[in-house]
Amino acid sequence: MDNTEVILHRRDIAGSLIGSVRETQEVLQFCAEHGIAPDIQVIRVDELNAAYHKVEKGDVRYRYVIDMASLQAGST
Repeated sequence: MDNTEVILHRRDIAGSLIGSVRETQEVLQFCAEHGIAPDIQVIRVDELNAAYHKVEKGDVRYRYVIDMASLQAGST
């Protein structure tokens, strides 16, 4: 199929670097069976700006996860 076929017949070409849903499920199942999990640091919502600045500086060791309960706690 050349470019003309794609354009004239409204064909789509797609790809993924992460795999299919089935492959993703297999990886998640493997991780669950072997106790593999990401290293994370849970932060409160009021720590978000500081965390973002650390990301910009490349000074982050873990993946940040925002504790959304802290959002509600801060509004009371």
